[in-house]
Amino acid sequence: MLFAVVMGAAHYYVWRRAVRDTTPPGRARRIGTAVVVGLFALLVAGVATNVGVLAWPGYLWLACVFYLALLFAVLEVPRALLNRAARRRSAPVPAHDAAVPAADVAEPSADVPAREPAGTTTGTEAGTPPGAPDGPSRRLFIARSLAAVGGVAAVGVVGYGATQALGDPLVKRVPVALAKLDPKLSGYRIAVVSDIHLGPLLGRSHTERIVRMINEQQVDLVAVVGDLVDGTVEELGEAAAPLRDLVSTHGSYFVTGNHEYYSGAEPWLTELDRLGVHPLRNERLRVERAGAGFDLAGVNDVTGRSFDDGPDFARALGGRDRSNPVVLLAHQPVQAREAAAHGVDLQLSGHTHGGQMFPFHLAVGLQQPVRSGLATVDGTQVYTSNGAGFWGPPVRVGAPPDITVVELHHNFAGR
Repeated sequence: MLFAVVMGAAHYYVWRRAVRDTTPPGRARRIGTAVVVGLFALLVAGVATNVGVLAWPGYLWLACVFYLALLFAVLEVPRALLNRAARRRSAPVPAHDAAVPAADVAEPSADVPAREPAGTTTGTEAGTPPGAPDGPSRRLFIARSLAAVGGVAAVGVVGYGATQALGDPLVKRVPVALAKLDPKLSGYRIAVVSDIHLGPLLGRSHTERIVRMINEQQVDLVAVVGDLVDGTVEELGEAAAPLRDLVSTHGSYFVTGNHEYYSGAEPWLTELDRLGVHPLRNERLRVERAGAGFDLAGVNDVTGRSFDDGPDFARALGGRDRSNPVVLLAHQPVQAREAAAHGVDLQLSGHTHGGQMFPFHLAVGLQQPVRSGLATVDGTQVYTSNGAGFWGPPVRVGAPPDITVVELHHNFAGR
């Protein structure tokens, strides 16, 4: 309901700037109004049903109306200044107080053009270029020009964002130094992927691409840190099936994100285990190579608390040898504060999408301690992936999708 109200307000604002301000009453305004109402209905239907044929245009229009409203708001300042200037130019110039004496008026000759009557001005003298629209026409011209600027800019931003969201994820390589890591494990490589978001807009081909890109990196371990799906196993099991083809030295592991709980977590955990992507449900295991090792732990997402399946850090991390490093898989970066209290060396997370669409980057920082990349929270290093998919509009602006290879080192030199 709140979503519909907010979107209704956005559409009304876009209608005012793109339709009402740019058309006189009549047929053109009625057609423009019908188009905006129809697009609003399409958006609501696409979001409510999540059926591909409606979801694709509905979510794309969601991104368009968002950026239209944002750009029109930015253009309010130049709009006000231009309209103010237009009112000044169209104001009448006061007549002279005194009349010109008849004796002083000379007959115009053939060589001298007649003077304008006193109290009148030419368009140039009034500050209006010849041929420029006057009064209401000028204001209509300003409204149409700014609507065109906002429309072209919004379409350009959404088009660029769609190519980012639907293209191949970037492969990032991030070295991380762990003081407790045995030098024998320096160079250990973990592929981190999050927020794949299989659903009505992303299917099997998306999973196949991600699996191919991870396998090309020849990593030691794969960590899928939540929000794999937006739908049930019955709906999306086939789309997730390529995960069985992931290849790594020490296997693939998974922790729940908030969207797993919306989609039926238990059936998905069973299905992923069957595909060889092993869930870590508030538990840990030992990873060893060349006689050295570290602890790999995973905790459930905080949303699980509403489903009697929340994170349990004491269970996942209690009773271990703290002289050994521990790498924690946790969907949300906000879980890092509790992880730090349990002595976690490195937390791998997702959830934020890196903000996905600017300027949502700013809002993410109000909720999560790390929006994107590597940072330190209360002494624990936290790496947050932008995610390999998207949620809602198939658009990413300022936050391209990624798959990250985290390379563990005893020190930053990597020796």
